[in-house]
This record gives sequence, structure tokens and C-alpha cells, in this order.
Amino acid sequence: MRVAWGTVRLTIIGCSGSFPGPDSPASCYLVEAEGFRLLVDLGSGALGALQRYVGLYEIDAIWISHLHADHCLDMCCYSVARTWHPDGPRPRIPVYGPSQAAARLGQALSADPAAGGGQGPGIADAFSFTTITPGSAEIGPLRVTAERMSHPVETFGLRVEHAGRSLAYSADTGETDALERLARGVDLLLCEASLVEPGPGGPALPEGLHLTGRQAAGYAARAGAGQLVLTHLVAWNDVARTLDEADQAFDGPMTLAASGLGIVLD
Repeated sequence: MRVAWGTVRLTIIGCSGSFPGPDSPASCYLVEAEGFRLLVDLGSGALGALQRYVGLYEIDAIWISHLHADHCLDMCCYSVARTWHPDGPRPRIPVYGPSQAAARLGQALSADPAAGGGQGPGIADAFSFTTITPGSAEIGPLRVTAERMSHPVETFGLRVEHAGRSLAYSADTGETDALERLARGVDLLLCEASLVEPGPGGPALPEGLHLTGRQAAGYAARAGAGQLVLTHLVAWNDVARTLDEADQAFDGPMTLAASGLGIVLD
């Protein structure tokens, strides 16, 4: 189903953090506006669930936040689907990703990574890669702004704007002022909440890795976000606790991400 003109629709395809959970694939989000479909991340297990909401050959562009498997590994499966269709290869589509995206995904796809591509078509036969850099660019009808996040590998959060509506996505990150900048005044902040607050005497939270629900909510509050959706929910955590911690720091509308959740900004 195409969304109405002038609206932005977000569909959560996968929201499980670090690995697929029993109820959701890993990170994958579909952003739609004016009939244009931007896929944000395509993590482990997400390609199957994606087909419930959009056809395999109806994606217009892909934006990969970073190269951890739970955000990008199903790109290899998707390249197979685009390259080996019975009616012939599908046209290449643009992929925006970190600087090593084509090389790393090509190695993951190859049967012989040492050969640098293996036999038959490679990842570049399905996708046309553009390296993400901080700043703003037009992707279809969307204005997309990227900022570097605080994570052990090159990682970008993004802000999407269209027709006066906006959403921001934290990707994976520890605490960073860049997230507040991306989320300033957005209608919706889609923010990771991988960690829970340590109990008394518990170990300190790791720096430069992930956020708790309380930290995510703090960014939403400081940025003046209209609503908060908590994502990257790791299967071993108690999500009720994550939501309770977030509720202490943000008094606006808030929900946990779930596979299949759709939100329209209009």
C-alpha cells in the first residue's frame, strides 16, 4: 500500500538488538513518502519479514547505518534475490553506507573471501554504493542528514525530513551530542535502548557502545522530540523495565518498537 501524498510512514520491520529475537528480526526500518521507499538497515533475519509489507523489488534505496551483522547482513541475501531472479537480474539500486560497505558485504557474500568476490555476480551487481559522510543530501523526495554516532565502528545516525515532517534514528550509539542535534524538534525519535540501568553495586555502563531507556528518553526530552520509539531491544532484557526507565525521563508519547508497528506522520 502506497502512503498518501505529503505523509511520511515508518514501519518497523525488525527491532531486535544484537541478534534476532523470538518475536522480531534484527534492525530494519521502512520509511515511505510520495511512493518512495527507503529501507534503513537490513539486519539478520529482516529480509523475510520485509516481504510482509513490501515487495522485494519495490525498494528504491537503502541506507546502512553501520557494518555490524545485526544491521546489514541480510544485504547478502537481498543481493541474491535481486541478481538471480528467473526473469533476469533486477536493476541495481542505490545503497548509502559506511566507507567499507561494498568491500565488507562483498566478502560476506563471497564463497571465497580471499578471492575478493568469488564466482559469479558480486554485491556490486545488485547495488550501487555511495559512501555516507556527515551532512545533508536528497534521497528521492527525502532530505536526509547524517551524523557520526558513538560506537566502536563507523556508525551514522540519520534525520529524515519531508513535507514539514521529520524523524530521527539513533542507529547504535553511546552518549553523544550528535544525537541531540539530529533529533532536535523531530516529530519522532527512533532511538536504541539496548542496555538497562545497573543495579546498586552493579558494573558501570560501557562507554561509547549503547544507551539505556533512560538515556534514550533523556535525548528525546532535551531535543524536544514529539514522540519516542525505543528500539534495538535485546532479547535477554526485560522490556517492561526498559520502558519504565524511559518513562522517568520523557513525558511525551512513547512506545516500544515491535515488528510490524506502523506510524504515520501526517
